[in-house]
Amino acid sequence: MNLLFANDRAGAYPPSYYAATATPLSPCPPLKGARRADICVVGGGYTGLSAALHLAERGYSVLLLEAHRVGFGASGRNGGQVGPGQRIEQDALERMVGRADARRLWDLGLEARDLVQALIARLDIDCGYRPGVLHAEWKAADAPHAHAYAEKLAREYDYAEVEALDREGVQAIVRTRAYQGGTLDHGAGHLHPLAYALGLARGAIAAGVEIFENSLVVDIRPGATTRVQTQSGAVEADHVILAANGYMGGLAPKVAARVMPINNFIIATEPLPEGTVLMRDVAVADSKFVINYFRLSQDRRLLFGGGESYGYRFPDITRTVRKPMLEVFPQLADTAIDYAWGGTLAITRTRLPCFMRVAPNVLSASGYSGHGVALASLAGRIMAEAVAGQAEKFDLMAGLRLPAFPGGRALRSPLLVLAMTWFALRDRLGL
Repeated sequence: MNLLFANDRAGAYPPSYYAATATPLSPCPPLKGARRADICVVGGGYTGLSAALHLAERGYSVLLLEAHRVGFGASGRNGGQVGPGQRIEQDALERMVGRADARRLWDLGLEARDLVQALIARLDIDCGYRPGVLHAEWKAADAPHAHAYAEKLAREYDYAEVEALDREGVQAIVRTRAYQGGTLDHGAGHLHPLAYALGLARGAIAAGVEIFENSLVVDIRPGATTRVQTQSGAVEADHVILAANGYMGGLAPKVAARVMPINNFIIATEPLPEGTVLMRDVAVADSKFVINYFRLSQDRRLLFGGGESYGYRFPDITRTVRKPMLEVFPQLADTAIDYAWGGTLAITRTRLPCFMRVAPNVLSASGYSGHGVALASLAGRIMAEAVAGQAEKFDLMAGLRLPAFPGGRALRSPLLVLAMTWFALRDRLGL
């Protein structure tokens, strides 16, 4: 079964709050016949759109192929949080790669956050960006570590944007007794993810990128020039950018061995009276392994992501996500759910993104592990720089050790199910 079509109608956005409220982009035609370009980009999410935009602005002829619509995948369905740094904390990075490279990775994470803000301003993207992400702790014993980490970032990484909050401080912002402390990152933010993706697409088109939607790539044949085959056409290109993330499938087996697609789900309530769940307009992510994340929309709906599911098919999403939502906000027991949707993202075993030179002229970046709004935007620019001969950042990311998931394609999903089920059980037992 192809994940691109397992839960979605061909060429249609999911029935999400985001799709209902974003200003739509006029459909782009499917690719038909043979074409030639300097660069062929496969995938129309943040990674592909950013790469295409930055390459076109450097003067390359760029053609982008998207199997559905631009922003169709995780880029148009996620929680909309934009944070600095990498997906894992700097302490872990220091142990993994040493202090010097950990600092370089932190700086890249800041660059990613700054790039999102710069693109929004430069391309005049109306995506409702607002500052502030609160990281909330379920267990009181975890709050001291969160506070110590905020001090470490200020002391060793010159990042003084994180405010330590005790139990009362968190509960003054989030109307729940569930959380026992946390931190508020004033340098992070949140946005309407599909509106941001469509803004990138408009910017790319204005820069000269040709976008072809409903153009599923079925084969890639590297060579002196690489041939990218779709169901109804083909592109010959000097360079290819693979930006398919969780939908990579069999296009790049070496990447797929290290990047695991998983599903995540979000519901949107009816508009809520002021002060029902949040007293400040910040996004929240909590400390559960199967993470809960939420924020208010501009029309005061609670957008709540959570729950877990394994396999290709989505479950009953409202039922799946309503349960963790009510654990945090029991006051919403009688609140109507107006939208429910799921999406496929991708993780790696280390939670660091997977950058890879698949062939001499074929580059790939994927596996952002839930940190993709910022990192995917930067990944596109990094690959554009590498194509232009400035590969220092790409080589840094590609040099990170990313072990393959065990068991090969036949066993890695069942093994992930076992691991995730264990961690979910730990969450429920409070271990």
